[in-house]
Amino acid sequence: MKLPLKWEFPGGKIETGESKEDCLHREIKEEINIDITIRKALTMVEHQYADFSLQLYPFVCSLQSGEVKVLEHAQAIWVAIDQLLDYDWAEADLPIVKEYIAYTTSIK
Repeated sequence: MKLPLKWEFPGGKIETGESKEDCLHREIKEEINIDITIRKALTMVEHQYADFSLQLYPFVCSLQSGEVKVLEHAQAIWVAIDQLLDYDWAEADLPIVKEYIAYTTSIK
């Protein structure tokens, strides 16, 4: 864990020959044991930390089936949209949180 005690969205590295969407389905199943439906792609985030950099390809998703079961992390929770900014997010995830909030506000 490179960012202990920070909140991050589940996800992981894309394997050779795998699409971003296939990666997300696989990683979500491996990490929190649910099946999802991908609804919309959000803006890709490139972020440079002091000792590593990354690219995040976020998606808005909905629960298709299953119950959250933490398999690879200390904790996983569902949070109301109006509570998202109350959490200590990893720097790279914060633009995703803000875009998601703006997106959900615009579709109401």
